[in-house]
Amino acid sequence: MAIIITDECINCDACLAECPNNAIYEPAQEWAYADETALSGITNLPNGEEIDADAMNEPISEDFYFIVPDKCTECKGFHDEPQCASVCPVDCCILDENYVESEEALLEKKAWLHAE
Repeated sequence: MAIIITDECINCDACLAECPNNAIYEPAQEWAYADETALSGITNLPNGEEIDADAMNEPISEDFYFIVPDKCTECKGFHDEPQCASVCPVDCCILDENYVESEEALLEKKAWLHAE
């Protein structure tokens, strides 16, 4: 599963620097798949959908920090646990039941993001 930041977020910024995939963004911030990843230009998501990795996307939240599910690997391949959840002072980084993925799929996503 990807991690989601709930509306209990206090916008403290603790999680931002902890994400190895640059999947966490500030409220109202546009984002791109290419942000601090190996992705560039036209590419395919692990599910086969074609995207422009450099294209800017609309913010997922205007009010609090958010995680881009397609960039979240729950820190698999980097850490033993999701780092955003481990540093969150209000425990608002939780598993997102809408994005259930196996450990194998999360590791494949990590390899895709970082061109391994």
